[in-house]
Amino acid sequence: MDLLQLAAQRYSVRKFDPNPVEEEKLQSILELGRLAPTAKNLQPQKILVIREKEGLAKLDKAARMYGAPLGLLVCADLNQSWKRPFDEMDSAMIDTSIVTTYMMLEATRQGLGSVWICFFKPDVMREEFHLPRHIVPVSLLAVGYAASDAVPAEVH
Repeated sequence: MDLLQLAAQRYSVRKFDPNPVEEEKLQSILELGRLAPTAKNLQPQKILVIREKEGLAKLDKAARMYGAPLGLLVCADLNQSWKRPFDEMDSAMIDTSIVTTYMMLEATRQGLGSVWICFFKPDVMREEFHLPRHIVPVSLLAVGYAASDAVPAEVH
C-alpha cells in the first residue's frame, strides 16, 4: 500500500474492540516514532506506553479513550528540545506532532485503528503519571482494533 492509500484508509476510530495490540505491532509503531524527524534530531519525545488496566484507568480520568486497549502518551522533554536562537521558539510541539503522525500511520499500516487526542486534562496526566515539570504531555494516541461497527466521520 502506498502512502496516499494509507492516508486515505486512516480515520479517527472512536470505538475500539477490547482485544490487545500484539507486541510486535506495538514495537513497529514505536520504531516509526523513533525514526520520525525532529529538529536537529534531538528526539525530545518521551512516549508512555499504557496498556495495563490501571494505567488505562488513569488515562480515563483525563481523556476519553473510546475503549482503546492501548494509549501512547506523547510528551515533550523541554530540556532536550531545540530552541531557535533568534526568538527561543521551542520545537517540542512540532517534533512530538511529527512523531505522533508517524506512529498513527504505522498503526494504520499494521491494521489497527487510532484516534489522536488533544482534548485531555494535562494537569491530571501530569499528576497520574508523575511527570516532572520539564516533561509536557502533548498528545495522546489511542490505538487498537476498530470495533466492527466503527465508521469514519461523514466529513472523512
